[in-house]
Amino acid sequence: MYHLVVFASGNGSTLQAIIDSINHHELEAQIDLVVSDNSNAYALKRAEANNIATYTIQSKNFAQRDLELSNILSKYSIDLIVLAGYLKMIGPNLLENYTIINTHPSLLPKYGGKGMHGMHVHEAVVAAKEKVSGATIHFVNQEYDKGAIIRQTKIEVLPSDTAEEVSQKVQAAEKIQLIQVLNDFVNHKI
Repeated sequence: MYHLVVFASGNGSTLQAIIDSINHHELEAQIDLVVSDNSNAYALKRAEANNIATYTIQSKNFAQRDLELSNILSKYSIDLIVLAGYLKMIGPNLLENYTIINTHPSLLPKYGGKGMHGMHVHEAVVAAKEKVSGATIHFVNQEYDKGAIIRQTKIEVLPSDTAEEVSQKVQAAEKIQLIQVLNDFVNHKI
């Protein structure tokens, strides 16, 4: 079995897409742990509702958080860590010891970096009058949204689209793309 750990800071809709794909036998994997830096994250409730172990990060300091996570994750056999709406920087211990991927709601390198997440991205896309946006899955490195790109999916942005409408289109594409990429990891194509 392919073992995943998912990090999420908020709602967990991407986590739910992974859970649903596993439950519908579209992805031969299991989520061993959901980690969050936010004790109020709905992602934790989604995990608990599906009998998945959860862990809430206690440390606020970057170096301490890296050490704390290294200690917790060492108890698991992990094939891949998926950042699904997780907003904190990943520390060097995790980067050295695990393969980590991130989903990002734009066509990187556009609209990436610190502070560029969620609706901030879609508002920027609409303000710039972009004709396309999309979703990117990339490897995580020591800089926000700078790791090697694994796959991108484009969506059309209409002149009349609001940031919310762009968000809906991107999220739909992002979830399909993520399951495809996860299946590629499971099948050793990546």
